[in-house]
Amino acid sequence: SPVEGLPGTAPDLEKRKQIFGQNFIPPKKPTTFLQLVWEALQDVTLIILEIAAIISLGLSFYHPPGEGNEGCATAQGGAEDEGEAEAGWIEGAAILLSVICVVLVTAFNDWSKEKQFRGLQSRIEQEQKFTVVRAGQVVQIPVAEIVVGDIAQVKYGDLLPADGLFIQGNDLKIDESSLTGESDQVRKSVDKDPMLLSGTHVMEGSGRMLVTAVGVNSQTGIIFTLLGAGGEEEEKKDKKAKQQDGAAAMEMQPLKSAEGGDADDRKKASMHKKEKSVLQGKLTKL
Repeated sequence: SPVEGLPGTAPDLEKRKQIFGQNFIPPKKPTTFLQLVWEALQDVTLIILEIAAIISLGLSFYHPPGEGNEGCATAQGGAEDEGEAEAGWIEGAAILLSVICVVLVTAFNDWSKEKQFRGLQSRIEQEQKFTVVRAGQVVQIPVAEIVVGDIAQVKYGDLLPADGLFIQGNDLKIDESSLTGESDQVRKSVDKDPMLLSGTHVMEGSGRMLVTAVGVNSQTGIIFTLLGAGGEEEEKKDKKAKQQDGAAAMEMQPLKSAEGGDADDRKKASMHKKEKSVLQGKLTKL
C-alpha cells in the first residue's frame, strides 16, 4: 500500500529482483591496454616516424653489388666509411625505440585515467541513496537496492533512479530535458500525467511514486542499451532468441520438393522481420 510499502523481507526482494531485474545498468566493457596501444599508434606524427625508421633500417642493411670492389680501390679512409655503414642501423632503431616508448607511455596514462574514473564512478553509485517506504517506515537505501513495487518518496532536487507512477503528492514538476530535450518543466498529477521517468529531475513539489521499472528496463536503461552500454547481455539474449526462432522455423519449414521457391521467399521475409524485431521492440518501449 502507499502507506506501508513493501514488507522488505529478503525472499520477497530477491524474487522481485529475479523477475523484474536489478536497478543497475551494466557499464560498457573497459578498453583493454592493447586497444589503447593501437589507438595511440594512429597518431599521424608517429606513423610518419615509423615509416622513416623502417626506411632508415632498410637502407642501412642494403649494400649495392659493386660496393665491395670500390672499397678495395679506395683503401684510404675505408675503415671510417665501414664503421659508419655498420652503425647506420642505430638511427632507425633509435626512432623505433622512441616511438615505442611514446606509445606505451600514452597507452598507460589513458588506461590509468580510465581505471581511476571507473573507480570513482563506482564509489559514487554505491554512496548514492534514495528514500523509500518499507514495512511502514521511511528508510534510505542504496539506489541499486530499489525494486519494482517499492514506494519511493520524491522531493525537490532528486534525480529519479527508476520509472514509476505518481500516486500521491502535490505541485510536482519534473525536468525531462535529459530524455526529451524540452526545457519546459512538466507538471505531474495523479489523474492526467502520472508517469515519472528515470534520469529526470524533480524541480518543484514532493510526493510518492510506485516503482514500475528498474535497471535496463527503465527509460534510462533502454537509452543506454541503444547507445551501447549493457549491450553484451542484450546480444546474448538476442542470440538465444534467434537460435530458438531458427529451430522453430526448421521444424515448420515445408518440403523443398513441394514448394521450394515459396519457402525460400517466406524464409527471407521472416529473417528480415526477425532482424528488425529487437530494434523495433526497443523503439516501441521508447
